[in-house]
Amino acid sequence: MTWNVRVDPELCLVSGMCAGVAPEVFALDAEHARAREEDIEPDERVLLAAEICPAQAITVHEGNRVIAPRRD
Repeated sequence: MTWNVRVDPELCLVSGMCAGVAPEVFALDAEHARAREEDIEPDERVLLAAEICPAQAITVHEGNRVIAPRRD
Protein backbone atom coordinates (compact mmCIF):
# COMPACT_ATOMS: atom_id res chain seq x y z
CA MET A 1 0.00 0.00 0.00
CA THR A 2 1.23 3.51 -0.74
CA TRP A 3 1.37 6.38 1.71
CA ASN A 4 -0.09 9.82 1.10
CA VAL A 5 2.08 12.74 2.29
CA ARG A 6 0.66 16.20 2.83
CA VAL A 7 2.29 19.44 3.93
CA ASP A 8 -0.05 22.13 5.23
CA PRO A 9 1.28 25.39 3.74
CA GLU A 10 -0.56 27.40 6.40
CA LEU A 11 1.40 25.67 9.19
CA CYS A 12 4.78 25.21 7.50
CA LEU A 13 7.62 27.33 8.92
CA VAL A 14 10.11 26.36 6.16
CA SER A 15 12.55 24.96 8.72
CA GLY A 16 13.92 22.58 6.08
CA MET A 17 14.09 19.66 8.48
CA CYS A 18 11.87 17.53 6.26
CA ALA A 19 14.00 18.16 3.17
CA GLY A 20 17.10 17.42 5.21
CA VAL A 21 15.74 14.04 6.32
CA ALA A 22 14.09 12.99 3.05
CA PRO A 23 15.20 15.22 0.16
CA GLU A 24 13.74 12.82 -2.40
CA VAL A 25 10.29 13.37 -0.91
CA PHE A 26 10.28 17.03 0.22
CA ALA A 27 11.26 20.24 -1.55
CA LEU A 28 11.48 23.78 -0.21
CA ASP A 29 9.83 26.63 -2.03
CA ALA A 30 10.19 30.28 -1.08
CA GLU A 31 7.23 30.19 1.28
CA HIS A 32 6.83 26.57 2.43
CA ALA A 33 7.88 22.97 1.99
CA ARG A 34 5.96 20.64 -0.27
CA ALA A 35 5.85 16.96 -1.04
CA ARG A 36 7.40 16.27 -4.44
CA GLU A 37 4.68 13.63 -4.91
CA GLU A 38 1.74 13.04 -2.61
CA ASP A 39 1.59 9.26 -3.07
CA ILE A 40 4.82 7.47 -2.18
CA GLU A 41 6.10 4.05 -1.32
CA PRO A 42 6.48 3.56 2.45
CA ASP A 43 9.66 5.19 3.75
CA GLU A 44 10.55 5.44 7.44
CA ARG A 45 12.33 8.76 6.81
CA VAL A 46 8.99 10.34 5.93
CA LEU A 47 7.58 9.26 9.29
CA LEU A 48 10.61 10.81 10.97
CA ALA A 49 10.12 14.05 9.02
CA ALA A 50 6.51 14.25 10.18
CA GLU A 51 7.54 13.63 13.78
CA ILE A 52 10.33 16.23 13.86
CA CYS A 53 8.51 18.97 11.96
CA PRO A 54 8.46 21.89 14.44
CA ALA A 55 5.08 23.10 13.11
CA GLN A 56 3.57 19.61 12.75
CA ALA A 57 2.69 20.63 9.19
CA ILE A 58 3.29 17.16 7.70
CA THR A 59 0.77 14.35 7.82
CA VAL A 60 1.28 10.85 6.47
CA HIS A 61 -1.77 8.74 5.67
CA GLU A 62 -2.06 5.04 4.99
CA GLY A 63 -5.49 4.70 3.47
CA ASN A 64 -7.82 6.70 5.72
CA ARG A 65 -5.57 6.40 8.78
CA VAL A 66 -3.06 9.04 9.86
CA ILE A 67 0.18 7.22 10.70
CA ALA A 68 2.34 10.29 11.39
CA PRO A 69 2.75 12.35 13.35
CA ARG A 70 1.63 10.18 16.21
CA ARG A 71 -1.14 11.78 18.21
CA ASP A 72 -0.75 9.99 21.52
